[in-house]
Amino acid sequence: MEAVVTPAVRGVRAGCRCLRYGAGSERKWSLQSKQTSVRFCSTGMTLDNINKPAIDRIIRVDHAGEYGANRIYAGQMAVLGRTTVGPVIQQMWDQEKDHLKKFNELMVTFRVRPTVLLPFWNVAGFALGAGTALLGKEGAMACTVAVEESISEHYNNQIRTLMEEDPEKYKELLQIIKKFRDEELEHHDVGLDHNAELVGIEHLFIAVDHCYASGCDGLFVQMKV
Repeated sequence: MEAVVTPAVRGVRAGCRCLRYGAGSERKWSLQSKQTSVRFCSTGMTLDNINKPAIDRIIRVDHAGEYGANRIYAGQMAVLGRTTVGPVIQQMWDQEKDHLKKFNELMVTFRVRPTVLLPFWNVAGFALGAGTALLGKEGAMACTVAVEESISEHYNNQIRTLMEEDPEKYKELLQIIKKFRDEELEHHDVGLDHNAELVGIEHLFIAVDHCYASGCDGLFVQMKV
């Protein structure tokens, strides 16, 4: 069967990308902690010498993205966990759990406040994962491909930013991001290997509607305010 790449496919990808990286609306939030210098392992990266706004933005957005991804995979497993593709989804989910754990640690280390949209990711991420999984293996994998394509591009942008800033200072953070990017690309390829591009056109319109029902369209507005 020939792969179908239509405006509807792009709509699914846009909706999934929005869910994964729409964490741009935040309120003032304070973290009570001792004002001591924190060193990032063996590098010279400390709270005193980093570009704090840039690092905050990177860690906060990546944390929100990994949280959303975990909820997407949870939704997919709720529907497809007992099928033949269940172990494949579980393996990708396990890697996403490791990613989220690391960003949880970085949030504490660098005193980064989380996005206020985490409750939304909790519900909408699960709904998107379960909703696309209800379309079958191909529907779930189409969502996976869209998300992982977006995050790999996003990680590449972060890598360029840190390389331009100071590659030696941010060496360990760069290693983390590069590792996670490579694993996301693996997930992307797994989705393609499982016929993500072969979703029927009628199913794609359902998936697009599901993305909008999850509130993705409204997030674009929130990101601008």
